[in-house]
Amino acid sequence: MRTFDLSPLYRSTVGFDRLFSLLDQVGGVDNGTTYPPYNIERTGENAYRITVAVAGFSERELGIEVKENTLTIRGEKQVAEKSADVLYQGIAARAFERRFQLADHVEIRGASLENGLLHVELVRQVPEAKKPRQIPISTGADAPAAAITDRAAA
Repeated sequence: MRTFDLSPLYRSTVGFDRLFSLLDQVGGVDNGTTYPPYNIERTGENAYRITVAVAGFSERELGIEVKENTLTIRGEKQVAEKSADVLYQGIAARAFERRFQLADHVEIRGASLENGLLHVELVRQVPEAKKPRQIPISTGADAPAAAITDRAAA
């Protein structure tokens, strides 16, 4: 596996340490978990859906939690009394925990269980204060008074 050295980028950026630590995590340890399978879809400009195949699990046996930009989906089968001898068990009924790292300002809108698929709806809503805005540039004649007094005091 290839490794990338991001250290040259650290000295030319400001405020991106969290992004670089996330990139380091992605390039790091792969836990190799493939159960249960899932899809991540883009359903709109700022809308996403995570679909997890949870065949055989009921709503009570599933749990969804969001904590510190991490979405965790858990499933644990309840032990039921055996009504018949199972000759072959091909349907997985093992417990699982699947984690997804969420970007800043991503919120969970809801979840639904349909035909053995768990759909988790997400939307990215950037606060107005965080959206890009234009900064006017003033010249010496129309510079703000505070900037002029600061220069005179120096």
